[in-house]
Amino acid sequence: MNSNPAFGADLQPFMGIPSFMRLPVTRELNGVDVAILGVPFDSGTSYRAGTRFGPRKIREASLMIWGHNSTLNVTPLKKLKVVDYGDVSVIPTSIEHTMERISQTVSLILDSNVTVVTLGGDHSIALPLLRAHAKKFGPLSVVHIDAHIDTWEAEFEEVPFSHGTSFRHALKEGLIRTGEYLQIGIRGPVSHETDYAEARALGARTITIHEVMDKGVPEILKEVHRCLRGPVYMTVDIDSADPAFAPGTGTPEVGGLTSYQLLQLVRGMQGLNLIGFDLVEVSPPFDHGEITSVLAANIAFEYLSLLVKP
Repeated sequence: MNSNPAFGADLQPFMGIPSFMRLPVTRELNGVDVAILGVPFDSGTSYRAGTRFGPRKIREASLMIWGHNSTLNVTPLKKLKVVDYGDVSVIPTSIEHTMERISQTVSLILDSNVTVVTLGGDHSIALPLLRAHAKKFGPLSVVHIDAHIDTWEAEFEEVPFSHGTSFRHALKEGLIRTGEYLQIGIRGPVSHETDYAEARALGARTITIHEVMDKGVPEILKEVHRCLRGPVYMTVDIDSADPAFAPGTGTPEVGGLTSYQLLQLVRGMQGLNLIGFDLVEVSPPFDHGEITSVLAANIAFEYLSLLVKP
C-alpha cells in the first residue's frame, strides 16, 4: 500500500495530484538524483503561441505512465530518487529576464549534483539551459532533435533572442564542443537557400529527415555515438515528429519522424554520458486528443530510463 496516497506511479491514471508521474513536489534536493523542472514560457515563439501551458499538460499526460519501461527493462523510479521541482518563475514580457531566471534556477539544482529534466516552453529556453550546464560541465556535446535548425541570426530585426536563435548563440558562446553538435530530423521550407550552409559553417552537423529516412535510425545513432565524446546534453523539439503524431506545436512541419522513430532516437542515446535534457514546443491549445502531450511525457520517461541504464 502506498504510504502517501497523494503521490506514486502505482496509482490509477485518474488518481493523485498531477505532478510529473505523481512524484513528490519539493525543492528539497538532499539525496535527490533527478529534478523535473517546468519552464512555462512562450514569448520566444515566431508563429503559434501556447507552449507556456506545455509543462502542465505534459505532467497531466504523464499520469498514464505506469513506471516500468518494458523496452529497456528498467523501472527508473526504483533506481532514482526523482522529484518534481515545479516551475521557473518566468516573466512573459521579458525573454532576457526569463533566461536569467532559467540559468539561475538550473545552476542551483546542478550545484546540488542533481540532473535536470526540463519541460518547456518554447525552444528559446535551450540557450539558458545550455549556459547553466556548460557552467557546470564545460563545453557540451549536443544532440538536437528538431524540424528546424534554430541557428538563425535573428527572426525579428534587431531582437537577438527567439526560439529560432538559441543554437547560434550557444555555438558562438562556446557552450558546445567543436564538431559535437548534431541536428537530427531537419526539414521544411526555410527563409534563404543558404540557411543550412550557415548552420554548417557555425559548426552544426545537419542531418535532414531525408537522411534519416534513407539511412534509418540505427545508422544515424551510429554517427551519434561516433561523434559525441563529451558530456552530452539532449534537446528535443516535439515538432521533430510529424504533425500526424504531434499536432500540438507552434511551428508544425509535414513529413517528420513517427512517434516510434522519435522514441528510437531517444532510446538510442543509451551508453552516452548524459547530463541534461529538455523537451520543448508542446502547445496544448493545438493538440488534438492530447496526443502531443502523451508523446512528450513518454519521451521524458524514456530519458529517465536511460539514466539507470549502463
